Amino acid sequence: MAGSDAGGRRPAEAGPFTLPNLITLLRLCAVPAAVWLIIKGRLDIAFFVFVGAGVSDALDGWLARRWNLRSALGALLDPMADKALLVSVYVTLAMIGVLPDWLAILVVFRDVLIMGGVVVFFLLGQPRPIEPLLISKANTVLQIALAALALLLAGFGLSAPLLLEALVWAVAASTLASGALYVRGVFARTEAG
Repeated sequence: MAGSDAGGRRPAEAGPFTLPNLITLLRLCAVPAAVWLIIKGRLDIAFFVFVGAGVSDALDGWLARRWNLRSALGALLDPMADKALLVSVYVTLAMIGVLPDWLAILVVFRDVLIMGGVVVFFLLGQPRPIEPLLISKANTVLQIALAALALLLAGFGLSAPLLLEALVWAVAASTLASGALYVRGVFARTEAG
């Protein structure tokens, strides 16, 4: 049985005060720092904060799996920290003209649509679990790559307009596709249930 130990019991869940959760909280604290640095025009330092947050995301996940330190708090905080960082960086980069404003609106709208749907179904007493889709994982990777590239180029005075433009359109397409597939999945489960 998956998730069980040799005796057939489920392993005990780690408490809320674990090293992975501490790392995740630090990543959440990186959000206002990144926004402030971008607003102040220090995109070079913001790039390193963003990359550090990405490394911390991989590290806390590895630690939680390797040392069996998964927790309910971590399961809630980890995606929240990731979304907070990405959405904040996209909105702030759009505000200063580094990324297109329409793309930031699209990224934020997709997340609001998905989370709003979760809240509505929860309030109706019909919770719908969000199952990660392959396109959504690809979308997250593309969003991270675009934010990092935009910070790198603008922060260090580099230029790669074709690569930047290609990533903008790849993020837009994958954001639209993943949002549409989530909505379709919710309606399919609603009609089936």
